[in-house]
Amino acid sequence: MTEKKVHQGRNIKRFREMLGIKQEALAYELGEDWNQKKISMLEQKELIENDILNQVAKILKVPVQAIENFDEDSAINIIANTFHDSAVANTFRDGSQVNFNCTFNPLDKMVELYERMLEQQKEMIEKLEKIINKE
Repeated sequence: MTEKKVHQGRNIKRFREMLGIKQEALAYELGEDWNQKKISMLEQKELIENDILNQVAKILKVPVQAIENFDEDSAINIIANTFHDSAVANTFRDGSQVNFNCTFNPLDKMVELYERMLEQQKEMIEKLEKIINKE
């Protein structure tokens, strides 16, 4: 099996978009040297320098490892192969059974993520309003 390369720039874009953050807002958070065009170029890079990766992860409030390792196809495959209804049981040739019970409610996790994303979006809006009011 060939090892699939993870595109870190594309992952930054995915997380940024999931959080509802515009390229301009990310550029602002990264500092004066950054602008929308530079963020666009960053998102096209397969590998990103560690210091920039750390800064972006901190701004997006996601672990660096998420940006470094996230592979959409693998994530979908893992979810599809590990999530089972608690009523489902696998029976093996020897007659033993294994019940798959999810230790958390996936819907609760989605709500938790959505609430966190809304909070981050609210923080970004407040920051942008401060910028606008200064001008």
